[in-house]
Amino acid sequence: MLTSEQHRCHNEKRNFSAEFKRESAQLVVDQNYTVADAASAMDVGLSTMTRWVKQLRDERQGKTPKASPITPEQIEIRELRKKLQRIEMENEILKKATALLMSDSLNSSR
Repeated sequence: MLTSEQHRCHNEKRNFSAEFKRESAQLVVDQNYTVADAASAMDVGLSTMTRWVKQLRDERQGKTPKASPITPEQIEIRELRKKLQRIEMENEILKKATALLMSDSLNSSR
């Protein structure tokens, strides 16, 4: 298990990996810790732990997270959506390029 020390930025806002958030929330969801006990054990604030627990429960129910996803499935969905968007954009560019080339080809053959 990761410790919060591995995620601290010196004199900056603390940033936590998706894995750390998921493992922390799993203490409450899967191992029956109280939110307060899990927050204390992981050295994070109570409201932070509450938010992570809610997000984990929501993601497990298939809800798309508003924040960065923490479950592997939601991370994969986000990555696949980005990939789909990029491919759709590339497809549109290719369609326009093909139309332009066809137009040039017709104009030069006249």
